[in-house]
Amino acid sequence: MSQEEVNAKAKTAVLKYDVKGAKAAAQQAIDEKLDLVDVINSGFTAGITEVGELFEAKKVYLPHIMAAANAMNAGVDMLTPEIEKAGASAGSKLGDFMICTIEGDIHSIGKDIVAIMLKVAGFNVINLGRDVALKTIVAECKERKPLAVGTSALMTSTMVNQKTLEELLREEGIRDSIITNVGGAPTTQQWADEIGADVYSENALDCVAKMRVKVE
Repeated sequence: MSQEEVNAKAKTAVLKYDVKGAKAAAQQAIDEKLDLVDVINSGFTAGITEVGELFEAKKVYLPHIMAAANAMNAGVDMLTPEIEKAGASAGSKLGDFMICTIEGDIHSIGKDIVAIMLKVAGFNVINLGRDVALKTIVAECKERKPLAVGTSALMTSTMVNQKTLEELLREEGIRDSIITNVGGAPTTQQWADEIGADVYSENALDCVAKMRVKVE
């Protein structure tokens, strides 16, 4: 199959939530020595982007986008080691982006979607998980020195921890060296401005777009 045909196969697998199909497309790309980065960008990423747009238009729902993300991730996970062996990159390696759901909040679906989208966009994503203690986030920032740290809050009772994190980063003297990105259902641009965060992300696509502007 040609590059375009495998790209289309990868995209279709994501759109149909087909994990086996995604793995098959990835394996075919590897076997036939195609441009693996192009398979990610024009195949898997194109598929998840289309699903994301359908989600924003309320034509599909969270279970659908997570199923699509699972298919995409299955393919990307197979291609990434091969790309690294070849010394290439899935994107432009835009820097380390640390992401987590804020302390007290156990939701992870939205955060995981953002993590996947950032990964295929070219960021090295460090996913700390959910309900991550503020002191842990600060410690990880000090040790790993990421380009950016993104926190998700799905409840008004936990979003206040995003403000506390800004304060802790300042107290530790590392706030100015890190781009802070906040998101989650109750957050807004006004909230980001109020607490002093650098970026407010409305959704995964918005996060990728705004972070690209920040680093490119």
